[in-house]
Amino acid sequence: MNRDHQEDLATPQPAGNPASPLHHVAIVAGEASGDLLGGLLIEATRRANLPIRFEGIAGPKMQGMGARSLFPMETLAVRGYVEALSSLRKILGIRRQLKRKLLQDKPALFIGVDAPDFNLSLEAKLKRNGIPTVHFVSPSIWAWRRGRIRKIRKAVSHMLLIFPFEEALYAQAGIRATYVGHPLAHALPAQPDRKGARARLGLKPNGEYVLLMPGSRQSELELMAETFIETARAIHAQRGQVEFLVPLISRETRLQFEEAIYRLQAHDIPIRILFGHAHDAMQAVDAALIASGTATLEAALLKCPHVITYKVPWLTYQIMRHQAYLPYVGLPNILAGRSVVPELIQKQATPQALAEAVMHLLQDRSAREAMQDMFEAIRRALKRDTPRLIAEALAPYLK
Repeated sequence: MNRDHQEDLATPQPAGNPASPLHHVAIVAGEASGDLLGGLLIEATRRANLPIRFEGIAGPKMQGMGARSLFPMETLAVRGYVEALSSLRKILGIRRQLKRKLLQDKPALFIGVDAPDFNLSLEAKLKRNGIPTVHFVSPSIWAWRRGRIRKIRKAVSHMLLIFPFEEALYAQAGIRATYVGHPLAHALPAQPDRKGARARLGLKPNGEYVLLMPGSRQSELELMAETFIETARAIHAQRGQVEFLVPLISRETRLQFEEAIYRLQAHDIPIRILFGHAHDAMQAVDAALIASGTATLEAALLKCPHVITYKVPWLTYQIMRHQAYLPYVGLPNILAGRSVVPELIQKQATPQALAEAVMHLLQDRSAREAMQDMFEAIRRALKRDTPRLIAEALAPYLK
């Protein structure tokens, strides 16, 4: 199945014995990557015939699988301490409303999909009131903020882990956890279909393409959009045949990026904005520039050579830098335990430096192939029968 954002799915109905009552399960995802994971989780319960109706906070993927969203997911999609302050009142208001509703309705289970700053406090309150809580995707306690494990112990009945090295951390902390593998390693094709992806996107079979992914949140585009466009300008000035693809998942982010193109008078750069289709684009392009996050792992699993970048406000960066434990920010490098993908962060992330890093990938076939070999090793480490393992972990809470 093509799992790109634009797939046209009829809303599935909850599976199970029609005579059996549907278990009410609350679920909350806070951004595009969580929506993707949440959709895969819901799909796993459907395959296992678990009779569940999902409601909470869901994006288009989860809603496409039948989840009912009570609040817009975009409100929660902020990253960093400083950025969250401007939305804090609205986010806290949503959490209070949702908490009241769930304490009144008493769902059989609450599932928090990532978004730890929002979900863990909510989970702690629900757990104290007898509602089992499952959290899908551990916060990055292995990378920074290790003290958060105490909060996790109070909040989470069962943690679903997506990285193998997390098992030992949770066993040591005495928290029930199951390594289910990474859903993307299960869902994405083992062998990318470059020719088919180009055909689906209407691209030239022998053209040269670069993927630009400046982030899925509006707050990310505020910081990254102009840098990405100026990087495209620098690449195009030296390699005039290159065309650029920019998959964006919402009308708001699309308009935001288009406004940045207008401000920079960059209409002469061959930039094509896609509404979704990120996975097709990753398979179709020759190289990519991607904002740090889950998209970098998706690119690795689809063997897309790329460069990682990121910018956050100065204060946010200082806080994160002093709490970090690992030398890398990109998931492919963290999983490999060494620098596989170039990382250009904060002041290093100038358009010229980013352009040079991307052009190196375009020009050096051996560099691309070495990166792709490492990506295959990452896939093997993350591949498990994820839908079955998820369903087996959830089933006991529905009896």
